[in-house]
Amino acid sequence: MIWIGTSGFQYPEWKGKFYPEDLSAKKMLPFYATKFSTTEINYTFRRIPTEKTVSNWATHTPAKFRFTLKAPQKITHHQKLVGSGDALDYFWKVAQTLGEKLGPILFQLPPFLKKDLTRLEDFLALLPKGMKAAFEFRHESWFADETFAALKNHNAALCIADSEKLSTPIVMTSGFAYFRLRDQYNKPALEKWANTISQQRKLVGEIFVYFKHEETGSGPEFAAQLMGLLANRTDT
Repeated sequence: MIWIGTSGFQYPEWKGKFYPEDLSAKKMLPFYATKFSTTEINYTFRRIPTEKTVSNWATHTPAKFRFTLKAPQKITHHQKLVGSGDALDYFWKVAQTLGEKLGPILFQLPPFLKKDLTRLEDFLALLPKGMKAAFEFRHESWFADETFAALKNHNAALCIADSEKLSTPIVMTSGFAYFRLRDQYNKPALEKWANTISQQRKLVGEIFVYFKHEETGSGPEFAAQLMGLLANRTDT
């Protein structure tokens, strides 16, 4: 299964471009869920929502919909993965309110944090059973065989992030793949990503793909175009 969507969905600047002009904020998620099968929630990076809020997200989406949640900055940026057991457990408790609609948990590390294999392995050992964890490294020092091996040992995914500043090596380390496409893409570029994703589909059970939020509303456009390209392929 390939899940494709955008990072976030509740953007007023998308009105008239993706959302109808008169659509209220409360109706954005149900509308979004008619177009895409998943969304990456960045709100959880700043603040852990209540279980009621998370439950409402689930209520307003169809059965075949998945939410990816970005791990709190307390874990990734403040504690830098050290001494994060309590925060991780509480966040996981809230996340599980989504039930079967819960997709991966994204741990996005700060760009100043260099490779520290012991730090990573100690944190990987804390991951709750059943969590689909993806790690986005934003310092090139992490892109090494020992990092990939550590992730693989815990069935955690290497987040394949593509931006103007940094591109992650395409390495599969778990039973699912995670792509964050953060750049602007023309048709040839999207076709290239469609080829890449199709190739990885042969290696993993699920693939999650998220495009960056842009005020121009290009994220939904890119997501829709990629869906179309993959739907026309016979090898996915």
